[in-house]
Amino acid sequence: MTDAIANRGPDSDGQWLDADAAIGLGHRRLAIVELSGAGAQPMISTTGRYVLAFNGEIYNHMDLREGLGRHRRPADWRGHSDTETLLAGFDAWGIRATVERSVGMFAFSVWDRKTRTLTLARDRLGEKPMYYGWQGSGRAAVFLFGSELKALRAHPAFGAQINRDALCLFMRHNSVGGHHSIYEGVHKLLPGSLLTVSQAATEPVFQTYWSSAEAAQRGVAQRFEGSATEAVDALEILLKKAVHGQMMADVPLGAFLSGGVDSSTVVALMQSQSSRPVKTFSIGFHEAAYNEADHAKAVAQHLGTEHTELYVTPEQALSVIPKLPGLYCEPFADSSQIPTFLVSQLARRHVTVSLSGDAGDELFCGYNRYVLTASLWRRLSAVPMPLRRTVARGLTSLSPERLNRIAAYTPLARRWANVGDKLHKGAGVMTAGSAAELYRGMVSHWPHPEGLVLGGTEPSTALNTPIPALSGLSDVERMMALDLQTYLPDDILTKVDRAAMGVSLETRVPFLDHRVVEFVWQLPFEYKRRNENGANTSKWALRQVLFRHVPKALIERPKMGFGVPIDSWLRGPLRPWAEDLLSEARLKREGFFNPGPIRKKWAEHVSGQRNWQHQLWCVLMFQAWLAEQLPVTP
Repeated sequence: MTDAIANRGPDSDGQWLDADAAIGLGHRRLAIVELSGAGAQPMISTTGRYVLAFNGEIYNHMDLREGLGRHRRPADWRGHSDTETLLAGFDAWGIRATVERSVGMFAFSVWDRKTRTLTLARDRLGEKPMYYGWQGSGRAAVFLFGSELKALRAHPAFGAQINRDALCLFMRHNSVGGHHSIYEGVHKLLPGSLLTVSQAATEPVFQTYWSSAEAAQRGVAQRFEGSATEAVDALEILLKKAVHGQMMADVPLGAFLSGGVDSSTVVALMQSQSSRPVKTFSIGFHEAAYNEADHAKAVAQHLGTEHTELYVTPEQALSVIPKLPGLYCEPFADSSQIPTFLVSQLARRHVTVSLSGDAGDELFCGYNRYVLTASLWRRLSAVPMPLRRTVARGLTSLSPERLNRIAAYTPLARRWANVGDKLHKGAGVMTAGSAAELYRGMVSHWPHPEGLVLGGTEPSTALNTPIPALSGLSDVERMMALDLQTYLPDDILTKVDRAAMGVSLETRVPFLDHRVVEFVWQLPFEYKRRNENGANTSKWALRQVLFRHVPKALIERPKMGFGVPIDSWLRGPLRPWAEDLLSEARLKREGFFNPGPIRKKWAEHVSGQRNWQHQLWCVLMFQAWLAEQLPVTP
């Protein structure tokens, strides 16, 4: 099981077994802090009560050591690893109380030898993964857990039966979200949760020690009352503290830099606290519509970082695609996984840890779809449904490419990239009956997955089930809070974790320091999105922090996604590969999909009539993943 995820920890491995208790813990180590054997895992507490296998980093662990002063003398510490700090906390305070005191990203398993209880834990926002589940039956049943599904698959009790309901979720959102996994009987531990299980109580018991929904509700109920300048001052102090804590490492460290607001802010705050140039990394594409490397280089030159960039050829990008099913151990179809892997691969040649600017959009209202959805709903709700259907048909009668050409002569082109695709997506949700339904359509790829997945029923999720904890938020704030619970951990953080750990690179996300998250929810909405000179400015407070370090002229430009031209590749170099995976005979033989809708979209895409890259990429990523999992039980 540990060998299956050796890429996550290439430096060493360890196992701890207790045959009498029928428990085994395994660990693969990527040595970041305390490189000596004093950081080896699984690690046993000094009392002998707890055995821990830990993935991640506790950034405030030295502060925790100070708090443990009356329990532990300096001479009692074997080394300076955060693993040892956690175990000392368990002995002194208990598991939950220690987790609540911890600032970091983590997923861990800890065995209590006294109570014979296993506890699994996951960090507050879901940076690190944890899968678990009972497999086998009767006396042969085994409770398995691990960082990736490939570790669980290595166990002989693993059943590998595909969960068609989870496949419905995947087809809607391009990832398997929530507590679901692609396999029957296997789940993900939700962010901010603890799970306990034992031989005496085999049904897992869950506790939530922190909730992003509750943080949002508390924040909007207790708004920051200071001035705009005071808000920016407070935000900068918190972000600098978070960045400083995440620069903790005994190995080379750097940062991803796209030249956008989020990554530039992280790098600027790193450089302001570093005595030497920060190592920064970006990749570029020769296709102008996908290239941000020039912007990143300009920011790097201004800040004085040690910048490395790589311009990627189509051949280099295409060579990543065969690796994706192995990197993402369950189907995953955010095509920005390709450049994410490439920039991780670039960074790993120079560093072992890289900070990123992820989560800035979810926290500071950066996605255009938030305001677009709210604005669209205000207009749509006043228009009779028959008229809405007519407008939707009119928009989709023109290809996205033609709409892009038309939009080039309008103010839309200055505000949004790829206007045609956005209008097509908007047309598909114009018949929504509420803002929540409209938003769900906006973030859906296949809006009716049950008609596509044979024998599948779409499970309930935060996006289709009312959540009372979010009832006090505005429509836009609700979208942001839902993304923090769903899109961020299920898509963004999954994408980055698997791509980076695939090349043994640790990534850290300063914006997800929970103290930053809680403070940002307190900020009035106008500090996140503000109307200035007749234009809506996103991430306003964050921009003000950044502009104290980087000139505004280097940052202000239309927002770009981190993508690759999948649409044209599917019509060109990827067409034979896709034709094979999407053949009607193959789809019928495998028995997971209704071939009709897929074949129709494929024909329309290849002809250039429509751009179905996102929908088709979902199907292709499942098909490619399935081919690597055989044999499986349908």
